[in-house]
Amino acid sequence: MQSNKKQKQVTGITALYCRLSRDDNTDRESNSIANQKKMLQAYARENHMGNTKFYVDDGYTGTNFNRPGFQELLDDIEMGYVGTIIVKDMSRFGREYLQVGYYTENYFPDHNVRFIAINDNVDCVDGATDMDDFIPIKNIMNELYAKDISRKVRSAHNTRGRAGEPLSQPPYGYVKDPQDKKRWIIDPEAASVVREIFKLYLDGNGEDTIARIMQEEQHLNCTAYWASKGINRGGKKSQPNPYKWKSSTIHGILTRQEYCGDVLNFKTRSKSFKNHRRIDNPKEDWMVFEDRHEAIILRDTYQKVQKRLKSTHQRAPKEINGPKSIFCDILRCADCGSKLWYHTNTQNRDIHYFSCSNYVKDYRGTCLTRHYIRADAVEAVVEMELRRLAEYLVADENRFAEILARRSIKQVESEKKTVQSELRKSEMRIEIIPKLLKTLYEDKLSGKTSEDNYCVLSQEYSDEREQLQKKILKLRRKLTEMGEKENEREEFIHAIRKFMEMRTLTKQVLNELIDHIDVYETQGTGKNKTQRLVIYYKFVGYLDIDPTQRHPNYTADIREGVAIEYVSCEPSDSLKELFSEGYNACDDSFEEAKPEQA
Repeated sequence: MQSNKKQKQVTGITALYCRLSRDDNTDRESNSIANQKKMLQAYARENHMGNTKFYVDDGYTGTNFNRPGFQELLDDIEMGYVGTIIVKDMSRFGREYLQVGYYTENYFPDHNVRFIAINDNVDCVDGATDMDDFIPIKNIMNELYAKDISRKVRSAHNTRGRAGEPLSQPPYGYVKDPQDKKRWIIDPEAASVVREIFKLYLDGNGEDTIARIMQEEQHLNCTAYWASKGINRGGKKSQPNPYKWKSSTIHGILTRQEYCGDVLNFKTRSKSFKNHRRIDNPKEDWMVFEDRHEAIILRDTYQKVQKRLKSTHQRAPKEINGPKSIFCDILRCADCGSKLWYHTNTQNRDIHYFSCSNYVKDYRGTCLTRHYIRADAVEAVVEMELRRLAEYLVADENRFAEILARRSIKQVESEKKTVQSELRKSEMRIEIIPKLLKTLYEDKLSGKTSEDNYCVLSQEYSDEREQLQKKILKLRRKLTEMGEKENEREEFIHAIRKFMEMRTLTKQVLNELIDHIDVYETQGTGKNKTQRLVIYYKFVGYLDIDPTQRHPNYTADIREGVAIEYVSCEPSDSLKELFSEGYNACDDSFEEAKPEQA
């Protein structure tokens, strides 16, 4: 099979890309990975294209380009290794026509990559092809095919699910029955581990402790166990320690109702055939079929575990905790950006504190440290800083307003340029869409495109125009808001005056003055421990405030022999100097230390 195109001198890898979806059943033999490899290798050999390398995605849909083989190909393109890409046909490359068009018409030409689709007679040499008018239509047809297949698969999926057939893969402890793939049977080896986990939990062990016991007893974790049995269930194929268990895995096992012998269907869903990310369904939409397979755990045992889990993980009700802290929704973790959650100490209900909502041990998140901080310490420090801020306002209100304006102007101008650039791009695109719709309509009248394809494309363009109109309104509104910063500055000063007239800080004034507060993890050991608290004010961001006269540092006893002491920054870059020299900023901090002996 000789190419009749102009031959192009290509250096680098000749990438032979193969893809097969689980839904490609109609002509699976001809589309098999082995046949694709054979065809691509023969084409490369006949056209004297050497240095070939296969990139394979077996079992991946064409509507999503987040495939391991394709991502590896993109990495090699970015490194400049690839000169040519060969696929069997356009459908093997992808079935999402906008993405396919982007890669074939923009990305590959920009990276000097030649693209060949053998069966579709596509050979883009220097970004050109004799099939320019046909390729978009072909891509649309491929996407429509994927949509039709997805609809049929979803319908069959729903029918099976409503009949009580398990829709998910069997959990750890079960395998599919070799005689009946629709039924789960117990895997004795893994089931014994599941029973041990439930027993350990009812004996009073926590999830972290159970995970440690599993590792000490040298039980393979779920992913490693499946890999040892030749079962492909995702996860890392090679692990530094296959015996390491996570507390989140233990929690997942303890909450699986399937271990009672039940089938739970429709727990998750995907938004569309293009987006395969799973979304949790509300529990009222689940379908539960009891006693569909042999139970590993007695139902009574499972219920006892759920009761203990609920009492362990549920935070105390607000009525017990007392009034909600005014700092809720304002404190953030300085490391991961998550909000800090408000708690009451279970041993001493007079102690209230905050901790990171993304902490790995408490909430199975990703943040490695708790960022613990006492609520009364936060309140005392913020009040102290606001009173210091008020002193500068009293000293010279006009000068104070000038400093605030100078502080914000750089930040506002930078943000304004970004918004203006985005607005220009959106306005240019929305001006082009009517022309595209007109061309599309003319193509329909002349017979270049079918009625069905016209409907699909015109709807795509109409949807895009609607989204752009909303985006443009939002961007214009944002520019208008930036022009009102003068009013915000006056509101900020007014809020400081309101605070000066109050005995205690209120939620309303706090929200008028402070945007958010970043809390850092404690550093150091013993009496040299420090913890930073950075206050970001409305309109101006964060400020280092040096008092006009020295205030005593705030100290709070947090446990026996340990206190937390507030320490302000060095006075070198402070508002005091701004009155004569100009603006600078630095962070505020806490220092945790043992109280001085009397």
